[in-house]
Amino acid sequence: MHRPASRYFVRHVPQLLLGVSMAALGPALALAQPVADPAQPTVLAPITLDAAGLLTGTIDAPAAPYAGGQVSTQVRLGALGNRDAQSAPFRVTGFTEALIQDQQAISLGDLVSNDPSVRQDAPTFSERDSFFIRGFSVTNLDTLFDGLPYLANPRRSALEGIAQVDVLMGPTALANGGVGRVGGTINLVPKRAGDQALTQLTTSILSDSQVWTHLDVGRRFGTGGGWGLRANGSWRAGDSALDNNSVEVGVATLGLDYRGDRLRASLDASLSNQNLDAPTSLFNAALPGIDIPDAPDGKVNTANPFEYHDSSHRMIAGRLEYDIRPDTTIYAAAGASRYREDFLTSNYVIQDADGDALNTFGYNPQQIRGFSGEVGLRSQFMTGSVGHALSLSAARSVNENDRGRFNPRLLVFPENPTNIYDPVYLPDGSVDTTGLPRSGDLIPFADLTATSIALSDTLSFDQDRLQLTIGGRYQTIRSRGFNTRPGIPEAPVGERNYLYEDEAFTPAVAASYRITDGLSVYANYVEALTEGPIAPTAAVNGGEIFPATVNRQREVGLKYDTGTVALGAALFEIRQPNGITDPATNVFSVGGQQRNRGLELSVAGEPMEGFRLLGGVTFLDATLVRTQDGAFDGKDAPGIPDTAVSLYAEYDTPGIRDLTLTGRLMHGGSTWYDQANTQKVDGWTRLDLGVRYAVARADGRDIQLRAQVENVLDENYWATSARGFLSAGAPRTYSLSASIRF
Repeated sequence: MHRPASRYFVRHVPQLLLGVSMAALGPALALAQPVADPAQPTVLAPITLDAAGLLTGTIDAPAAPYAGGQVSTQVRLGALGNRDAQSAPFRVTGFTEALIQDQQAISLGDLVSNDPSVRQDAPTFSERDSFFIRGFSVTNLDTLFDGLPYLANPRRSALEGIAQVDVLMGPTALANGGVGRVGGTINLVPKRAGDQALTQLTTSILSDSQVWTHLDVGRRFGTGGGWGLRANGSWRAGDSALDNNSVEVGVATLGLDYRGDRLRASLDASLSNQNLDAPTSLFNAALPGIDIPDAPDGKVNTANPFEYHDSSHRMIAGRLEYDIRPDTTIYAAAGASRYREDFLTSNYVIQDADGDALNTFGYNPQQIRGFSGEVGLRSQFMTGSVGHALSLSAARSVNENDRGRFNPRLLVFPENPTNIYDPVYLPDGSVDTTGLPRSGDLIPFADLTATSIALSDTLSFDQDRLQLTIGGRYQTIRSRGFNTRPGIPEAPVGERNYLYEDEAFTPAVAASYRITDGLSVYANYVEALTEGPIAPTAAVNGGEIFPATVNRQREVGLKYDTGTVALGAALFEIRQPNGITDPATNVFSVGGQQRNRGLELSVAGEPMEGFRLLGGVTFLDATLVRTQDGAFDGKDAPGIPDTAVSLYAEYDTPGIRDLTLTGRLMHGGSTWYDQANTQKVDGWTRLDLGVRYAVARADGRDIQLRAQVENVLDENYWATSARGFLSAGAPRTYSLSASIRF
């Protein structure tokens, strides 16, 4: 089987790049000042929170963590600026760098699963992360990087260069430009150099034989430590716990920042490569009407050993802000990214309750490019006794997708019978892709351009006890499609065959009231314009792109902060137009509606010294309100459990100093696979256990040793059945790591 030259790149270039970067930065690092000179105090920008929890600047290291260190006291809400998590009139969570390290999170999906309203929608051993948030699909393409869309890796985000991950529940059009998703938005906050010098090396071993090495270097230098540098490089390679599956991942990130009296700036660059052998597919499914069989052993891999998925991602982003007054900031941000993937993978369709399946192959290399920019102003002022936090911004983002000059559905690939419990593998060379396009030689397939202007004002009354946010975003969307399939006379290859342009104003109203110093109540109504669906390949009009839709959320909630424990409760309702396929004509259209109502209970903090908690429980009622000819009206939406639990705990043992026990319980209730609610998928429960020990050193830089076992009981389960796909959960896996600071 022919393999791309990127194998050599991902094996050697990230290490070489890291070495060259460190060598080039050697003089600067030599001049770095680990502790600021008392005669030259560090110059910090005036971006402190006021009593209402609002600020006008955003460029800085992440805020201090909340008690327990697992979540942040602040989150970044795009055009609205940095907000105090407890006073924001939305349900928001900021997962910290410390949590990323302590849980040994490999990808974004590992981390955000700490929230029960967020569930991984893709197999662990596939090439991607994909999520369901509040019961709605949110792909990794929708993940923001430092508030900008279409810059993060559209398949799987590495966390080596990330300091904080913010999750904002519900539609987020007011806060962020671009075309997002109705369930929520995930934002990656890049690392910044702290005032203390940092050189940390972490080496990990993961099941079955993966070795993962990560170097993290941070320095501040220049007068008063105004300049900062944070560089990260990592390499992970070896066999996973899945049969025949191996992985090679290289990541390099560089973050530069400047913080002056009135001017602040940042520049981030990253490159990553991910090469997988025999990856699992996202697109495994089952025939209508059959009983869904029990999930297979998590070690069993239906993919053939010769299958592969190779990808590369490049990104650069910059941000600049200037305080024209102590209470008024103007800012600009922009970035660009490029992602390429080549693959030959298979997916199966289960034929019966015994697990017999038909495996088919897919080959469709693509390139995804993203461009994003934003300019804006934030200002705070008073009119009489009323405080104002005004935000005005304009944003533009572009997502371009290129594919090959061929129709993948017409390729003659073998279809082989298999079984999900006892797979049948084809010999090497069974599938020949010679002469087919690769990701570096493609033509436009589709693009989307979103342009918007957002205006909001947060009014504060009664000494900031009451805050009222009123605003909206006026947005225009242009979506185009191009023919990439030869043999279609009415649409020659490369010509545009689809054009959609629309505009909408999506308002938002949110309020919070501080009943006591620790207890507050909030409510919001938010609308969002989101990208339209694409008809599934099984439909007659498969691949057709549909217009954007307007989605609506209503939410009320309580937040209670004891100082060491943050408790939350949120009630919400989201309505989203969705696609339906006419069973008689097999034509897909957007004529349905789904309504999700839920109750979220959350906890974070340190209830007692040495004991920390994070997570909660979500109860969800996802209903098909309108379906084709009313056939399934009132039925449960497929793939969405009515109960989800994620609860992570840490306990510092009193008998053994510096020894911490960790555990995480995750649960997903049973779901329906089909709209008729006749094919049931059993619920599941997973237990993870771990231990962490700090080895004391004379210089105070402890060595952190961590050990973790995921799925301790080695349960076999369908982790997700969303969107008509079945994804088996990972088997029992082990990880060991040691972090050393120099």
